[in-house]
Order: sequence, then C-alpha cells, then structure tokens
Amino acid sequence: MKHRSLYLSGIFLLALLFATAAGPSVSPYTFDQQDPSALLQPPSAAHWMGTDRLGRDLFTRVLAGGRLSISIGLFSAVTALVIGVLYGGAAGYGSDRTDQILMRGLDIVFALPDILLIILMMVVLGRGLLGIFLALTLVSWVTVARLVRGEVLRLKEYDFVAAAGALGAGDSAVFFRHILPNIVGPLIVTLSYRIPAAILAESTLSFIGLGLAPPAASWGILANEGWSGMRFYPYLIFFPSLFIFLTILSLNTLGDRLRDMFDPRGGPECWD
Repeated sequence: MKHRSLYLSGIFLLALLFATAAGPSVSPYTFDQQDPSALLQPPSAAHWMGTDRLGRDLFTRVLAGGRLSISIGLFSAVTALVIGVLYGGAAGYGSDRTDQILMRGLDIVFALPDILLIILMMVVLGRGLLGIFLALTLVSWVTVARLVRGEVLRLKEYDFVAAAGALGAGDSAVFFRHILPNIVGPLIVTLSYRIPAAILAESTLSFIGLGLAPPAASWGILANEGWSGMRFYPYLIFFPSLFIFLTILSLNTLGDRLRDMFDPRGGPECWD
C-alpha cells in the first residue's frame, strides 16, 4: 500500500510538472484570454473545467496557477535551505560565543509571529513575486538552521572530523567536505516538506488577500476568485482546491518515503 501511494504520488507530480510546463503551448487558450460569449460556463468539452466570470478558461488558468505556485514554493524552500545550512553550520561549527550570538538572533526571529513578518514584507515590497518569495523564505529558514546546527554539533564530535582538522583542513573545508555530505539525507527530507508547506502558505496568503494580487494567477488567487461564487458555481473553487490538495498530499507522501529511506527508525521529530 505504501509503495502504491508512492508510485501514484510520483506519477501525479510528474504529470503535473509536465502539464504546467507545457500547458501554455498545448492549450488553445491563454490564461488571461477573455470570451464574453462564454461567461461562467460549466465544465464541457470546450472548457474542461469551465470558465470564470470573465469567460477565461479555468483549466488553462489552473495550469498557469500551478506553474506560479510551484515555482514560488520550490525557490523559496531552496533559498531557505541554503540560508539555514549556512547559518546553522556557522552556529554549530563555530566557537561557543559565536553559537550563543547566532542562536540568540535565531530565537528573536523565531519568536516573531510568521504572519506579522509576512505582512511587514508585503507592506514594504508590495504584493508581488519578490514580496511573497522573500516573506516565505524569511519564515522558513529558521527551522532549517536549527536542524543543521543540531546535526553539526553531533557530527563534529566524530573522529573523522577531528582527524580532518588535525591534518590541517580549515573550518570551511571540514564543514563542506566532511560534515555537509553527512547531513544531505536530513536536508533532502526537510526540503521535501518545506516545498508543500511553502505552496500551501502562498495559496493561503493569496486566498485571504495577503499574497499575490491579480492579474497574477496562482492557485490561491483562483480559489479566492471562486469563493464568492461557490454557491452557484462550485467548480470555480473546486478545481484549484483539488490541485492544491493533491499536490501537497503527493509531496508529503514523497517526503515520508524519503524519511523512511534515510532513517528507517523514524528520524528526528524536527524533520516534520
């Protein structure tokens, strides 16, 4: 059953990535193309997911929204991972004083409510791609830094790390050549959970009006647009919500399998 869910998740994700990448070239419509003669049409052969209040093809807009939401989730998660690795590595492998200073700064950032940081970023930078990207990165890297610091503190007590330092390797060389390769597994698992978390965060923020703004088309914006007409045109919110649900479920299933592969005993709770 576990393998079946993994295969289904992998097939869905591959199909989704292909569809969102190739969608604009194979769809007869563009995501912002309006057709006044086809306003609020239900799903049909011409429009597989129906049309919205401006006559735009919902299937094309869902694919375009997926491309935007997945890109934001992927790049913000990767950026947060890089920042967390560098910060946590410096804290864990540095001196006790460096560790104390960096961790107190981390505690300050961690103590601030995520929604407050996001709102501040959106106010300063506006409701655009840069604003949502930096906001999601800012609230994601702290968890990664804590994980990396803990792993570095554990590994630097091992003999092979001490031997590398005794042979004259510098701190940077020891970290990147000997410590970092040994925490790749937990980092991959962390990334597999950070991506769906970022996708869900972007969708939620856009849905409540704090994320991207039209004419951009993300899954959260499409769900927000469908909310007002949910009673009479439920397909407007059903299809974007369905894609959000299936994408996050598939990515979390993949993350669970990766965790089992890298640590069959269950792994630390912070990987969740």
